[in-house]
Amino acid sequence: MNIDMIRDAATRLEGHARRTPLLSSPFLDDIAGKRIFVKAENLQHTGSFKFRGAWSAITALPEGTDGVIAFSSGNHAQGVAYAAALKGLPSVIVMPSDAPQLKIDNTRALGAEVVLYNRETESREAIGSEIAAQRNLHLIAPFDNAFVVAGQGTIGLEIAAQAAQHGIKDAAMFTCCGGGGLTSGIALALQADAPHIPVHPIEPVGFDDVARSLASGKIERNAKTTGSICDAIISPHPGDMTFPIMQRLCATPVLVSDEECLRAMAQAFLRLKLVLEPGGASALAAALFHNDDIAQDTIICTASGGNVDAPMFARALDTLKGLE
Repeated sequence: MNIDMIRDAATRLEGHARRTPLLSSPFLDDIAGKRIFVKAENLQHTGSFKFRGAWSAITALPEGTDGVIAFSSGNHAQGVAYAAALKGLPSVIVMPSDAPQLKIDNTRALGAEVVLYNRETESREAIGSEIAAQRNLHLIAPFDNAFVVAGQGTIGLEIAAQAAQHGIKDAAMFTCCGGGGLTSGIALALQADAPHIPVHPIEPVGFDDVARSLASGKIERNAKTTGSICDAIISPHPGDMTFPIMQRLCATPVLVSDEECLRAMAQAFLRLKLVLEPGGASALAAALFHNDDIAQDTIICTASGGNVDAPMFARALDTLKGLE
């Protein structure tokens, strides 16, 4: 996994992925006490950054591939389903039965066959591997795949260029972090094109496997895989591929609560007119409410996804009551 793979992925993505904007608001700056910039990947195809990695991986498949399979709580699922459909390939997606219904419905609507599993009692990796072997499908892992990481890293290339356009010289990068594909890809890209911007992984409280792994120097697992509204960034553990990259390149992780993510969702809507899901708002939540230990006067954060159902979004907007 290296910067050349990320640049190659950017070439394959050109004309297919959206170049998402870097947004700001003085109102967010006031809340944070720092300048805040938001990389709006919720505006990407299928509503999250995952399309980049999916397209990168699928366009790198060998000729004659019969189809693809992936496991995901929803965003990687939709990215793979859409990218596969564009390339005329069948796709099977293994999804947890408690994933937001919107994500399950969207994945099916994009043409994928959805296989549901119980994430408390079943292994998505085992299910995916078994189906892949039975049907001769190519498994596209959500983060432990070099071409997926390369696709996500193209966000870092864009951020470096956009930061330069904005004259940003002293900044920290906050990334929503599950298995580490987004974080490690951005870290590799910024190391090459903007080495003055350190990358901080952002995780939900109680699901801090990356933070604990970086502290211990070895891969740590989450004791549970449910219990937070931030389903998009809950993974059992960091990836075998992504963890060494994060260990080498990442700065101190930051943890956020579900309530802080809901408040960040509301502020993103109110001030930037963005619709975010809880996990997709985690980096903004950290930037707004947990930046006291950040030396830089500017924070760039990923808005990694916007696939939220109406009841959850209404719950986020309820945090604005009494604040208007």
